[in-house]
Amino acid sequence: MILTPLFTVFLVIVFVLVWLFTNTIDKRKWLSFLISVLLTPIIYYFVFYPLLNIFSSYHHEKYFESKVWNKKPAFRYEMSGHIISDSLFIGKTKKDVESALGKSEWYGWDDSIKANSSDKWNYNLGFKPGALNNLQECIEFEFNDNKVKTVKQYQLEQKFE
Repeated sequence: MILTPLFTVFLVIVFVLVWLFTNTIDKRKWLSFLISVLLTPIIYYFVFYPLLNIFSSYHHEKYFESKVWNKKPAFRYEMSGHIISDSLFIGKTKKDVESALGKSEWYGWDDSIKANSSDKWNYNLGFKPGALNNLQECIEFEFNDNKVKTVKQYQLEQKFE
């Protein structure tokens, strides 16, 4: 286990809260301290940490790998940051993009021609990890002269019934 500063601060906070709670039950300090020391790791890992993961927007980042993109679509969201920040596909041809990502899942809307354009390829990234999230993440590759001009990530609101 790696003791990071944030982990240590959270663990101390949980310990203090458990200690304050046990002091309300029994006034013997040594017993409250002993119970707090024993309960703190349990409460941290089974209550605090799961709640932190549910309500925080943290997610892991992965480097782009074509094999993983095609075989495990659930990891696409984690690779999108690498694609955009490192401009991996800027200047690549449609054939290069198709061989790395597969066929476009849908074409994007182009206002200049008032129709879906074959120069705007879109891929579904799934949903951002976390609770109460109804925004589907997508990535769009815009081509100009058969080469990628821009790559952008956007969100679509999904309605669940």
